[in-house]
Amino acid sequence: MCVRIESSWKHELLPEFEKPYFKKLASDIRKAYQEYIIYPAAKNIFKAFDLSPFSDTKVIILGQDPYHGPSQADGLAFSVPEGTPLPPSLRNIFSELQDDIGIPMPSSGSLDKWAKQGVLLLNATLTVEAHKAGSHQKRGWEVFTDAVISTIAIRKKGLVFMLWGNYAQQKENFIDPKKHLILKSAHPSPLSAHRGFFGNKHFSKANAYLLDTSQMSIAW
Repeated sequence: MCVRIESSWKHELLPEFEKPYFKKLASDIRKAYQEYIIYPAAKNIFKAFDLSPFSDTKVIILGQDPYHGPSQADGLAFSVPEGTPLPPSLRNIFSELQDDIGIPMPSSGSLDKWAKQGVLLLNATLTVEAHKAGSHQKRGWEVFTDAVISTIAIRKKGLVFMLWGNYAQQKENFIDPKKHLILKSAHPSPLSAHRGFFGNKHFSKANAYLLDTSQMSIAW
């Protein structure tokens, strides 16, 4: 089936798009956009892939669901559009970034700059109904994004996977630690950030690994 997604990802994921579960998922999501308020905007469902082509991706940060409040979800995990107040988890990410490598707290919550450098900001579920957290879970998105993680882990080497929280860490089974760097910690949510997210130094560890494997570091 025809899916509007960046061409190198389309090439890698084409078999997935032809599977019955994905065809049903696409039909269900198309109908949902017609009947309800769904985030992100339809044009941004695959934004994470569009900004970070398969060939360029070198860091993967996994989220769970898009933000379900108005003017928040922009298609990238943890990111919000320019001018939107920083959600608590993103504020904690920026706080750790400042403590780790000294980058001042940004005023903008847009993570487009990261994505364009090869950071795949991937939510396990790519859509959500307004004000209903988790409303599009178990519809098929997780099957698709698991296939994304498995594909990139098999087809590439020298990637950095940042797995924050128990949900993201379940995806470790798809990743060969001999081929890639796996960084794990608590989730940046205010409920758990003090249990190991703060002080994890994942940003400096990721850049050190990228440089050690002859790749460009990320300008966080």
